[in-house]
Amino acid sequence: MTEQTERSLAEQPPDTERPPPTAGPGVGAGTGGGAGATPGPTSGHTSGPGPGPDSGPTPALATGQATADAPVLPHATPPPPATPPPPATPPPLAAPRPLGEPRTWPRDFTHRLTAPLPGVRALARIAREGKLRPPPETLPEIQQLPFAPGPMPSAGPTTLALTWAGHASWIIRIGGLTVLTDPVWSRKILGTPARVTPVGVRWEDLPPVDAVAISHNHYDHLDAPTLKRLPRHTPLLLPAGLAPWARRRGFTQVTDLDWWEAVELPAPGGPVRFDFVPAHHWSKRTLTDTCRTLWGGWLLTAPDGRRIHFAGDTGYGHWFEEIGRRHPGIDLALLPIGAYDPRWMLRPVHTDPEEAVKACQDLGARALAPMHWSTFLLSGEPPLEPLHRVRAAWATTGRPREDLWDLPVGASRVLAER
Repeated sequence: MTEQTERSLAEQPPDTERPPPTAGPGVGAGTGGGAGATPGPTSGHTSGPGPGPDSGPTPALATGQATADAPVLPHATPPPPATPPPPATPPPLAAPRPLGEPRTWPRDFTHRLTAPLPGVRALARIAREGKLRPPPETLPEIQQLPFAPGPMPSAGPTTLALTWAGHASWIIRIGGLTVLTDPVWSRKILGTPARVTPVGVRWEDLPPVDAVAISHNHYDHLDAPTLKRLPRHTPLLLPAGLAPWARRRGFTQVTDLDWWEAVELPAPGGPVRFDFVPAHHWSKRTLTDTCRTLWGGWLLTAPDGRRIHFAGDTGYGHWFEEIGRRHPGIDLALLPIGAYDPRWMLRPVHTDPEEAVKACQDLGARALAPMHWSTFLLSGEPPLEPLHRVRAAWATTGRPREDLWDLPVGASRVLAER
């Protein structure tokens, strides 16, 4: 199933805000039983999507009310208001799970959706409107898309640097490791036009790849031809349920995780931690596997504590605040800003530029690196519009301009040490 199918989510009124899902069975992560399993002794985390079991302050008794311990007194002075409880303490981070651990997952993860899947009305409307590509008069903007490939910075054990290869593909140097996110080096992916900017780094110029982190199984994020270029012993970090797909293709070091679970990879600078975190999205690759595997983002923590949040593909919603609450001190957020028009269809699954800036603030991240634009033309906005809008939205926050990492495809930047 293609990214184009992904864009056919059910119609959502643009000005109607959906309430966040309530906590319940199947939202938290188990210890191998998948969604809805009771966390076991090694899970190290709390299930449920919300910030915790806070029930709010207890209302004070009004004059004339009585309880078993407090009889009614005529003209008694009302008791002082109850003091609100302090904010809930974030649950402890999960203990790292074993690499390559065999897991058993539920049949599907439909209960994790934060928006409904496509209906007949939505499919009929998008077919009628036909607004899945930029207006023809805006296509000359393609020539102005920022493309500035250059040598990648040298990276030692204490370096944290990243290079944008295009779309959601990053080369992250962290703790002495080289990590690829959602690598797509193909010129064309199934069901979409060819890429409009070349890959920012030639495959032969890559340093040895130490790990690959995948956000979900849509074709523009899980590209089989690109993964085939890797040695089969390359560690793959995947969402729950995707390990069998990778093992069938010969990969031997495969780890799939539920939300809020983590693994550590040994590195020259010390262990690098990878936490799999929620996203507002979905999964589908064939006609029969809707939501059979999970989707999400990754939180990479360097040995010295610096943190990068890679959102993968996501709409805007409550998960950003919860990720920031559980992982305070995020230094850099890699967030999507493209493939958002028309909003009635794409709002649930793709942040627009203003929502990406808001998500960065919700995460508590110091800096924002936009992605998921300028590579494949997947929706109806003009090619350069995402860049103009994210710059304008960032300026309204009053935050330092240098903390918006609006890199050209192929460019690199180093995150300063704390």
